[in-house]
Amino acid sequence: MTQTETLPHWDLSEMFPALDAPELSAATLQALAEIGELEHLFDQHDVQRHERAALSDAQVATFELVIGRLNRLLEQTALLNSYLYSFISTDSRNTAAQAQISALQQELVRLSKLNTRLTAWLGSLDIAALKERSQLARDHAFMLQKAQVRAAHQMEPALENLAAELGLTGGSAWGKLYSTFTSQLLVPFEQEGEPLDLPMSAIRNLAFEADRTLRQRAYQAELAAWKRAQVPISAALNSIKGEVDTLAKRRGWHDPLEIGLFENNIDQATLDAMLGAAREAFPDFRRYLKAKARALGLEKLAFYDMFAPVGQSVSAWSYEDAKAFVASNFGTFSPRLRELAERAFAENWIDVPPREGKVGGAFCMRVRGGESRILTNYKPSFSGVSTLAHELGHAYHNLNLGQRSPLQRATPMTLAETASIFCETIVVNAALEQASPEEQLGILEASLQDSTQVVVDITSRFVFEGEVLRRRQQRELSAEEFCQIMRDAQLDTYGDGLDAEALHPYMWAAKPHYYGSLFYNYPYMFGLLFALGLYARYQADPAAFKGVYDDLLAATGLDDAATLAARFGIDIRSVDFWRASLNVIRSQIDRFEGLVGQ
Repeated sequence: MTQTETLPHWDLSEMFPALDAPELSAATLQALAEIGELEHLFDQHDVQRHERAALSDAQVATFELVIGRLNRLLEQTALLNSYLYSFISTDSRNTAAQAQISALQQELVRLSKLNTRLTAWLGSLDIAALKERSQLARDHAFMLQKAQVRAAHQMEPALENLAAELGLTGGSAWGKLYSTFTSQLLVPFEQEGEPLDLPMSAIRNLAFEADRTLRQRAYQAELAAWKRAQVPISAALNSIKGEVDTLAKRRGWHDPLEIGLFENNIDQATLDAMLGAAREAFPDFRRYLKAKARALGLEKLAFYDMFAPVGQSVSAWSYEDAKAFVASNFGTFSPRLRELAERAFAENWIDVPPREGKVGGAFCMRVRGGESRILTNYKPSFSGVSTLAHELGHAYHNLNLGQRSPLQRATPMTLAETASIFCETIVVNAALEQASPEEQLGILEASLQDSTQVVVDITSRFVFEGEVLRRRQQRELSAEEFCQIMRDAQLDTYGDGLDAEALHPYMWAAKPHYYGSLFYNYPYMFGLLFALGLYARYQADPAAFKGVYDDLLAATGLDDAATLAARFGIDIRSVDFWRASLNVIRSQIDRFEGLVGQ
């Protein structure tokens, strides 16, 4: 039996029996009926923009009625979306699921319009008075604060409605095209003398192989495949970023980055402090890359060498080994964390093996209550283990958010990585403690691979996206221009740590983050460095930390990042905090250099 056949797929039957089950049809019809009822409720109570006036008892009652109904509806639609996307993400050729989610998203435009009306209405209310008179308002205080800012950046209602409708055939459609098109890309590749057509995810996974010739051939085949596919992908990127810029201007934002900062609950001072500390650390990351080149017997690393294995342990992790190791070491933090992992394994929450039609990478999505589903493309290396721990960390975060309403759970990307990287750190440190020097080298290498991606490569992606948005204000860009901007960004960040003649100019095509959320890059760095800072607090006082950690995870949608960080005495606007977090990585680089030798 092949490895793919023995690795588990996720179980979706607890949500609905099947795509064609009457239960799914009934749940969909119920959700659509409730959207209609909510539309009637909005009309009945005139929920839309008004001139501000003294808060009335009727408005308080309307607020409580509307928020209660909306929270219930959001639970229903989130479950439906998650269920249908579970099929599409593992088989992009599943036309039945594609049709159903398309129909659902068409109807959810109605809900988007209601959200726009609600935001405008909330912007018209005296929020301070509302919180004084309503416990539900106090429970949703941060959401109300955000709504008032959003209301100030709304277009006229007719334009907001048009934007919501056009989104389905605009940026959202281009993002869907990208996801479907790239998940179906087959790359011609010869392996062991046999000509094959491999999924792009399988080709990219060859970057983790020990054989440099194999890695190089896979890299060349990947670049050639992206070049053949560059026309539709560049059209998607141009369209998505063009829409972002147009809507930002019409809504009165200074630039798209300002929107990203607002949505991520941080400010420019926080971002500048973090990115400044990261740039200070680039020479240290280049030390690591040069040490890895020495370990591999190379003069300089090519891009396709960055994920090459170093040390004995990286290729010795079966999925069963990974499950046992993760659950055991989660237990050293808390029984509740271990129980979450064991439940995920026992109830088949995780879709493990790579296969044709499945999206690349890994993700975790909440389905209902504190329950999640996790997608991975498992590799039998320590990187695969740490990815598993990372995604289970997201599931633990979802478990803690399960007690909150949907409107309270709206966690920004910056804080969405907090639990995942914390859990990853638990597993990495545990592996280092029991490893031989040669195994330590492999584990440190896997950890530093990830850190380099999250600090150095993420900065290159941030630089790339900022430059693309700047130029896109004037005109569309060609695929060749995207490649040049990406290459310049990689030279700026990796410097002499990589061979300048062997970079990855098509990383803009390989990374799905550009085709969905805005600036889906720096939040990963925030998550890593914030989690490392929290982990240092945990090591300093485990009992005190455990007493508040779950509360922090349950509150990530209830306040801005600076306020939440202050609970731990952390000032995220200070470059010193970020330097201290990066010092944890520097110590790993020092240890790695010592093991590699000169």
